[in-house]
Order: sequence, then structure tokens, then C-alpha cells
Amino acid sequence: MPIREDVLVVGGGIAGATAALAAAEAGAQVRLLSHKKSTLRQASGLVDVLGSVGDAPLADPFEAIDRLPEAHPYRVVGADAIHEGLRIFDDVVGDVYAGGHTDRNALVLTHGGTIKPTARYPNSVAPGLASVAEDTLLVGFAGLTDFDAPVAAEHLAATDVPFDLDGVSVRFPIEFRDDARTTRLAKALDTDEDDARRRLVETIEAADSDLDYDRVGFPAMLGDDHAAAVREELADRLGATVFEIPTGPPSLLGMQLEDLLFEALDDAGVRLSSGNPAVGYETADGRIESVTVDRRGQAVPYHAEEFVLATGGLVGKGIESDRESVTEPVFDCHVPHPDDRYAWSEADAFGDHAFARFGVVPDAELRPTDPGGDVHYENLRAAGGVVGGADVAREKSAAGVSLATGAYAGRRAGEEAAR
Repeated sequence: MPIREDVLVVGGGIAGATAALAAAEAGAQVRLLSHKKSTLRQASGLVDVLGSVGDAPLADPFEAIDRLPEAHPYRVVGADAIHEGLRIFDDVVGDVYAGGHTDRNALVLTHGGTIKPTARYPNSVAPGLASVAEDTLLVGFAGLTDFDAPVAAEHLAATDVPFDLDGVSVRFPIEFRDDARTTRLAKALDTDEDDARRRLVETIEAADSDLDYDRVGFPAMLGDDHAAAVREELADRLGATVFEIPTGPPSLLGMQLEDLLFEALDDAGVRLSSGNPAVGYETADGRIESVTVDRRGQAVPYHAEEFVLATGGLVGKGIESDRESVTEPVFDCHVPHPDDRYAWSEADAFGDHAFARFGVVPDAELRPTDPGGDVHYENLRAAGGVVGGADVAREKSAAGVSLATGAYAGRRAGEEAAR
């Protein structure tokens, strides 16, 4: 008996999860296929809609949408789809995230010592916003190479933030290997292993005898299951507000967001199939009939009425490249790119690189098109990083593009399946 759904979503990142939730809201029976762990665990846990156009940071991402190129995914789906993606996200995270009260960006301190405009951010990050004029101490830990608190404080102070800022690096109160993972340190604070919370405060006080700050920022590793209790106890002992600073991989905030998304998928009745790659597909009369998954050497077809491709961009391997070409490996959709490989990038590391915008070219329904502009398949839509036209790293728009296109593609797929 073939496995059949109304909607099949291929890809388990934020775009795939959003598409699956939107399709389920439309009344469809949905299955989500994912091969590997999503890149969320490598991400900061922040949700950026649009942080900049050109070099200028944006206070209001929505007022700048018309300034984006016509091929940009936001121009394709429109502001309503961005709002819809954010609404789905807010429903998923509930009161765990802040920022849902406004369309304007907040200014979040980063582990690299910069200020990032972002639309949604965990509540643990909220007390550390750069717009809050409170004297701040940043605390880092020896062995955590991606966050040097004194250097970050120096960089932030150079941006003329409206508060005094210092940084200190201390050893974690429990001896671990220097390469101990962030999650291991978080667990020690979670369980208060060997009186870790009290000892951490004493270590900070010993490093800064003149401890007199309104707030203290730590890398985002202040517990997991009992994170609120950890922050509350540290704040009480320090006599200051405690907040977290998003870090690089492995990102505890990213992992927590991934957990929230998959809990929401389960609650919505979305069926999950993970750990096996999509290796082929069958078509008939201009429509996809099924996607074939390699399950331990056995080819297993998954049939559906509608399909959403949400496998990611170059980083997520949803778009692949070699020295000759750029391809989309699941459905072999067209990915335009210069024939000359040297035209894929610029000499300036922070330049306007062509490769950053590689992806499938969608029509107004987010259906991938061929070189002539005709859709590849009537019942295939794309979402997230696999959609071309956006330089999400430069624009600070990755999560927003995933939410907006995921919501749009998933809703349209669900509505079509219901016809």
C-alpha cells in the first residue's frame, strides 16, 4: 500500500516546518520528510526579517520591502505572507520569544561585539537590548572560543552604545575539558551541579571587585530545562538583571527553537519521517506523483497531491555546486548561474556575491520555473533557502524569508490539496 498524503514537505528546517504547519492549518493531511538535522542548531535562535538594505540598518523592515530587487522572495509573496509567517512563528513559540508586539526591529547584542537588528528574540535575550541604557557587564568563559567578552565589550563600546560597558573572562566553576560543549556547561547550571550557580557568582565577583552594573550578559548557555530559574538565581546573587547573548554553533537557543517547532508539528498532526534522503521522484501529466526515499537501501515512494521543496540553500545542501554548475538535487529544478565560475563571487569578502542569491526561480505561486519561465511541475512549490533572489546573510533576512515563503507555499499547497 503506497504512503499517500495531501501535502508532502521535503526539508525539516524552519521553512519546511512552517510550510507543514500552514498546510495543516488549511486542513491538509501533511507529512514532513527530513534527511539530516536542520541547520537551526547552527543558528543563533534569532528571527531576522530584514536587518539592512545596502549598508544601512533598518528600524522598520516592512518599509524597505519595495526597495528590494523584484526577484526577491519578499517581492514575490508580499508583506502579508511575512506577517503570516510571523504569526505562525508566534503561535509556535508562545511567550518564550519577545518582539511580537511590534513590526519594528530590536537591537540585539551579538557574541561578536556587534548590534543586530532582529524581529523576534528569546525572552532570555530581551533584557540585553542595545536600546536599553543600562550599564552592562559581559561575562565570558575561558575555553569558549566563540565569545571573548572583553573584546566584544570593546567592539560594542566603539559603536557608541548609550551605556557603560565592560567585559570579563572567567573560568567556569566546574573543571571541564577546554573543549567542553556549551550544552555540557548549560546542564551543569541546570542541575546546579557542585553548587555551580553560587560558585559562578563568586568567580565573577573575584574577577571584578567593583561589581556595580545594572545588567550582566552571559553567552546563551544558562541552563536548558530550568533556564528561567538559573537566570533568576544569578540575578538575585549578582544584584543585576541577567540576560543571554546568542552564540555560534552549537547554539542552545537554536536547539530550543528546533524543539518548539517539532512539538508544534506533533500537535498539528503532521507526520514526520526523518533520517533518510530523498533520491528520486515520479511524474505524470506535468505533476509530481511521488518522492522516493532511500530507506536502508530500499526505495520507498511517498505519494501526495501537493509538494513543497524546503531543503535549504547552499549551506543546507538544498542547492549543490561543483566547478561546472549549480543544481537543485531533488527535483532537478533550474538554478540560473553565470557560466563563468569566476563570476560567482567578488574579490571583496563582503561584496555583492552572485552565489549568495543562487536558488530556484519561482513564479507568483512559488512554483519553480524552467529557463523559459514555465513551471516545472504544477503541484511543486519551493520555500526557504532553496528559493533564489535574496542575499539573506547580507540582508539579515534568512529566518524571515523561510517563514514568509514557508507560510505562503504551505497554505497554497494545503488549499490546492483540498480542492
